[in-house]
Amino acid sequence: MSRLLVRDLVQVATPSGAGTGTGAGGPLRGRSLRDVTVIERGYVLCTDGVIEACGRMADLGPLDGDVEELDGRGLCALPGLVDCHTHPAWGGDRVAEFSLRAAGAGYEELHAAGGGILATVQATRALGEDGLRSRVERHAEWLLRQGTTTWEGKSGYGLDRDTELASLRAVREAGGSPTWLGAHAVPPEFVDADAYLDFALAEVLPDAARLADAADVFLERGAFDAVRARRYLEACRAAGLALRLHGDQFTESGAVPLAVELGARSVDHLEATSDGGVRALAASDVTGVLLPASALFLDRPMPAARALADAGAALALATDFNPGSSFTTSLPLVCSLACTQLHLAPEEALAAVTVNAAHVLGCAHDRGRIATGLRADLTLIEAPDWRYLAYRLAGDIVAAVVRDGSLAFRR
Repeated sequence: MSRLLVRDLVQVATPSGAGTGTGAGGPLRGRSLRDVTVIERGYVLCTDGVIEACGRMADLGPLDGDVEELDGRGLCALPGLVDCHTHPAWGGDRVAEFSLRAAGAGYEELHAAGGGILATVQATRALGEDGLRSRVERHAEWLLRQGTTTWEGKSGYGLDRDTELASLRAVREAGGSPTWLGAHAVPPEFVDADAYLDFALAEVLPDAARLADAADVFLERGAFDAVRARRYLEACRAAGLALRLHGDQFTESGAVPLAVELGARSVDHLEATSDGGVRALAASDVTGVLLPASALFLDRPMPAARALADAGAALALATDFNPGSSFTTSLPLVCSLACTQLHLAPEEALAAVTVNAAHVLGCAHDRGRIATGLRADLTLIEAPDWRYLAYRLAGDIVAAVVRDGSLAFRR
């Protein structure tokens, strides 16, 4: 038996609201997004990868047997952070494009000129499987050092059979939840989106469905329209994959109604979502995943987070880590942006990067909170108050990470 006691913590803070929606353990919404339980001068006891107990140090009795102890003085314990939208499988970089954008070029302009996603496709294909595996492992370490214990990783920078499948394997082997983003862009060897989808659904989907947990599509002008997105998503659903959508990033092109109709787990971005889209999401079981670092990086309007939260929509936050439009792995930074730019409360931001993000990945039954019987994933921040998670703008705040009941990182 393996036991770890994290003791003498300044605070233990966890979302505590009741989930809503279909089925037990749904995402937090409305007032429940702000329900956080805070234990002052607390402890968390982990046994065989599961939280055995948590509470006040004053109530901790003697422990029998061998127990490893982690000194939590000066630290606050939060649930392990969950990043439900990342793109870790890529080669090269986009620093030259970043420089051009800083000089005034627009994202869509760069994409139309052969830059953007397709520039990364070429570099990713050149990596080979071993190089791709090494790159994803490095990015997984970056995520861990920012307090992320559970993460999703998309393919989508191969857009051929071998590289897409290698990307999914690399994500799985690095400890992530793989998503097949087979409909990210149309690669140059295909004449149009229909021809590419003919290939992807016939030649890649059968094997991708055995490797991935979900499928995703970029529904946007210049990528895939709603008709083609439907075709892709329906085929992926029939193959047993959960559904995700990139939608309303630049234009409102039908992503929200399609996500609602097909019962997708999430629609992500939402920078261009109108009042009608807000109402539709609020009335549905689809989670809106907001990516404020991407909007900041591209100098785009921020999503209407406050309107979504007030309407009762389920919200999650994620980094959108990728080389072109959000080159960050920091969920603490995303929480700061959520509070300062999206006008969410720190409590809402915490729920959005823990229990609600875990719901998007289908794992909220065993993580996303600090509670007896759940997986022993903890993010320990060096701070006198748990709200420093968002308050400390871009600070080196993560002191240690416990994953599956073992110390996985310590600064």
